[in-house]
Amino acid sequence: MSTKIEWTNETWNPITGCSHASEGCQNCYAEKMHKRLTAMGQEKYSKPFNNVVFHFEEFGKKHKVGKNKKQKVMIFVNSMSDTFHKDITDGEIDLILKHCNVWENNIFQILTKRAERLLNFYYPPNVWLGVTVEKAKYKSRMEYLKQTDASIKFLSCEPLLEDLGELDLKGIDWVIVGGESGKNARPMHPDWVRNIQKQCEEQKVPFFFKQWGEWLISNQQPPFEIENPIYSKLSAKILLKNGSIIDGIFPNDVKKWEKQTGKSIDGQNGVIVLKTGKAKSGALLDGKEYKEFPNIMEEENV
Repeated sequence: MSTKIEWTNETWNPITGCSHASEGCQNCYAEKMHKRLTAMGQEKYSKPFNNVVFHFEEFGKKHKVGKNKKQKVMIFVNSMSDTFHKDITDGEIDLILKHCNVWENNIFQILTKRAERLLNFYYPPNVWLGVTVEKAKYKSRMEYLKQTDASIKFLSCEPLLEDLGELDLKGIDWVIVGGESGKNARPMHPDWVRNIQKQCEEQKVPFFFKQWGEWLISNQQPPFEIENPIYSKLSAKILLKNGSIIDGIFPNDVKKWEKQTGKSIDGQNGVIVLKTGKAKSGALLDGKEYKEFPNIMEEENV
């Protein structure tokens, strides 16, 4: 199935349903999509989201392939679940990996929050394996990933919920960063993103910045004019680098707030954020687009 996910071309879902594993799951897009597909009467999604279902019929699927060996279609496996969920057996995971191996001219991207199971399997050369690291306390997932034999190992820091601090990217081939979208999305501070981008540059790891998400960031999407009538009546927040949020103000009240509190937004590494939707918030970090892929992609021209 085609997809709007910027870092892949297709999705393939031999598993549906999941359960929350960590804070990044709070506003799970797959859960919302599952409910929508259930309401549409799609049989594959007829059971509740918390029922993890393995769909054997998916293994008869024919995937789109590139025009030649250097043009490989990238396929995100289980965008509607987690391949390594506890309710999926080792044998079922092996079936998925064998299927990937058969389609050797495609690239299959598998992403998980359940990294402790990764070491139980052999990964075909065309499987890119990733873990989600949305908060600093989940950097331990990287250590499981690094010990696997996957040809490409990647991090997805989405939704990025805090500053991750220092990252040891040795053995990591790619880093994706993105803010959250949707009705209850949490804002993302630009300093958190800058920290990761800088370390990727220093350690020579490709960096892919997907989106700011639901929130327009005051110093990232010019022109940001807080007196603009388009914005002046929108509810705004002040997001500080430490993750604290000052809520319930309007953009043109910010100067009043600074005067009353005696605190400057800039002095606290704060930014104003407005909930305008991801189309308006964009994907520029300090005016620059970052859509880098692992070096293998330079030759394969997807």
